[in-house]
Amino acid sequence: MSTQPLVVLWRVSERCNLACAFCAYDRSLARARREVSSAEVLALGETLGRWRRETGRRVLVSWLGGEPLLWAPLAEVSRVYRQQHDLALSLTTNGTRLHRPDVRALLMAHFAEITVSIDGKGGVHDALRGKQGLYEALVRAVRQLAVEKRAAGYGPLLRANVVLMRDTIAGFADLCHDIASWGIEEITFNRLGGVDRPEFFPAHHLLPEQAAAFAASVPALRRELASRGVTLRGANSYLERIVASSRSERLAPGDCAPGRNFLFIDETGRIAPCAHTPADYGIALKSLAREEGIAALPGRFSDSMCQRRSAACADCHSTQHHGKFTALTP
Repeated sequence: MSTQPLVVLWRVSERCNLACAFCAYDRSLARARREVSSAEVLALGETLGRWRRETGRRVLVSWLGGEPLLWAPLAEVSRVYRQQHDLALSLTTNGTRLHRPDVRALLMAHFAEITVSIDGKGGVHDALRGKQGLYEALVRAVRQLAVEKRAAGYGPLLRANVVLMRDTIAGFADLCHDIASWGIEEITFNRLGGVDRPEFFPAHHLLPEQAAAFAASVPALRRELASRGVTLRGANSYLERIVASSRSERLAPGDCAPGRNFLFIDETGRIAPCAHTPADYGIALKSLAREEGIAALPGRFSDSMCQRRSAACADCHSTQHHGKFTALTP
């Protein structure tokens, strides 16, 4: 039996309040803004809670968007998940609501991890996100959350995630040292992808020489941040994936153990092995009640892969599979 936690990423809403030129959920785009129903989320919470009790494995559910803090049922659903089903919670946010005391209280009481999306220092972040003064507001909000966490003696892990782009990657190390002073405890990163906004990608994706130089610089930066009590995550295989992507080299995943340690759910209620495969391997959540539930998913996903392999699997970009969240000893 696996001792790893089951990580469930759930995109609960396509709504967002920022205009990020690289993101599919840019508020300025004329598009559908679908959201999952709270009833569907609560129903799966019961299923996950039952599976957790039966297997003894920890379950971490991470809310994604859009901006998940704009999803109206989030507070109620999070309390039920944590208090009734003993499920650990995580959330990725643009940070625009962290200034609110009620939001910070919710995160302090019920969440194990909070990830704040940051793209660059000061005006760089503001320009990419389409809102002046956003970076400074984020600094104040995250520092306040860190202060409250220290005062209480408990609270969520504070993580920052950075998207690496051609025009910002040179400032990555400086950005990391800056956000380390806020009380951030972990930093993750991923390269700019071309799926969300293909019109933005050509002029901003990493060049091969940038990716190679970045990969070579990470070990030293990891040591510097560790001396400040901050963990820079990312396995060597993850750095290799970033370099390969910059060169347009394809990497198949081998056995990715679909559904065993990681699940992705989209806003339409399809559960899949990763964010790249709901269209090919997605299973409607409602069908779990008629089958063996969570325990049946690895077998069902493997069968689907054998019958009709997704094109995404020929060049795997699943950050979880390649070790984005792996912590190495500096």
